[in-house]
Amino acid sequence: MAKKDRYEELAAGILDLVGGKDNVAFFTHCVTRLRFNLKDKSLVKKEEIEKISSVMGCQWSGDQLQIIIGQAVGDAYQLICEKTGLAAQETVNENLDGPGKKFSPNMILESIAGCITPLLPLLMAGGFIKIVVILGEQLHLLASGNPTHTVLSFVGDAAFYFLPIFVGASAAKKFGANTSLGMMVGALFIHPNFIAALATGPLSVFGIPIYNASYTSSIFPALLSVAVMAPIEKFIAKHSPDSIRSITEPFLTMLIMIPLALCLLGPIGAFLGQFISEAIIWLYETVGFVGVAVFAGLCPLLVMTGMHASLMPYLMNSFALLGWEPIVLTGMIISNINQGVACLAVAIRSKDANLKATAAGGAVTAMVGGVTEPAMYGVNLKLKTPLYGAMIGSTIGGAVAGIGKAVAYSITGSAGLLGGIPVYLQGGMSNVIWMVAGITAGIVATFAATVVLYKEK
Repeated sequence: MAKKDRYEELAAGILDLVGGKDNVAFFTHCVTRLRFNLKDKSLVKKEEIEKISSVMGCQWSGDQLQIIIGQAVGDAYQLICEKTGLAAQETVNENLDGPGKKFSPNMILESIAGCITPLLPLLMAGGFIKIVVILGEQLHLLASGNPTHTVLSFVGDAAFYFLPIFVGASAAKKFGANTSLGMMVGALFIHPNFIAALATGPLSVFGIPIYNASYTSSIFPALLSVAVMAPIEKFIAKHSPDSIRSITEPFLTMLIMIPLALCLLGPIGAFLGQFISEAIIWLYETVGFVGVAVFAGLCPLLVMTGMHASLMPYLMNSFALLGWEPIVLTGMIISNINQGVACLAVAIRSKDANLKATAAGGAVTAMVGGVTEPAMYGVNLKLKTPLYGAMIGSTIGGAVAGIGKAVAYSITGSAGLLGGIPVYLQGGMSNVIWMVAGITAGIVATFAATVVLYKEK
């Protein structure tokens, strides 16, 4: 209860500060930020929001207002929903593209992030259950065929195998469609009979051939299909007589979506996901460790703009297609840890008691938990030179991990020391050792660079 009390001021005044409930098109949160998609940016009182004690920072990413809270963002989100009547992870108004709403590439990224962000707890749970199985096997505590091994294995796999259904539900909430229909669209792609029919020969519907593709653990086919389904459903609902709308709306929507999803949108989504993953893998194979080093060094800039959330679809597709990922998680984990290391250097060097305390707290949350906002916005970005030190050290650490070809085998919700290292265990000790070497090199380089660059005024 004490945690919620901390956000009373924010919950009580946030609607007025963002222009009122009618100005909110979509409201969700990620691991550390509240995310408001707003219709009129000019109504937002950004400076007033930043004055609230529980707010670490406030910034724009396109038309999305991001309010940085920290690890307890879920508590703030829940309290705001209770106090304001905003529906949790639901659209407040279906008219997301009202008059004057201009299309931009950033809108696509925001839409993707808005569909994927609510699924992070699911993916973290599944990923770490799989890690428990791997550790059990390596420590000879769980043998293949053991009942516990069997149960934990299929539970961990379930989070990824049924991903199209989960994405369908999340996308339906994001685009204002019926949630159950969104789930049904996702289920189309992974029904056992559909998979078996594709495996045995050509398949068609209404005479239209269905492209043979694998959709289990995929994101884009369901997401793209539900995005198209939403306006179709609204059109049918608008033109259906009230007396039969409860029948015509779901029936006609799905009748139209069957060929659209299976013959057109699903294959496009499958190709898109595969293309993005293969393009990044090609980059990795072409430039090698340089790509990891550059990404690790520039990672803080992505976090500042909130663009790191848009990388989640690539991560999930990479794990689904390849079973591993070589650049993003490695660079992000090293960068997060080094944000904390830079804070630690400031805490040691500074003579200001308040700065010492702030920097020490930021160092712990970033290094151990991988939550960088307190370190970045509370210390490094304000002082600038610690941020430069972290970027230098992360570039060096990323290069070392890249030289050893360290790759991650699962998504982690805690991209720091605590949750970062375990996702490299499946690749064997060599894989873990190279990742630890990259982290160590980054820590040493960051600390040295920050000590040299930081001069207390």
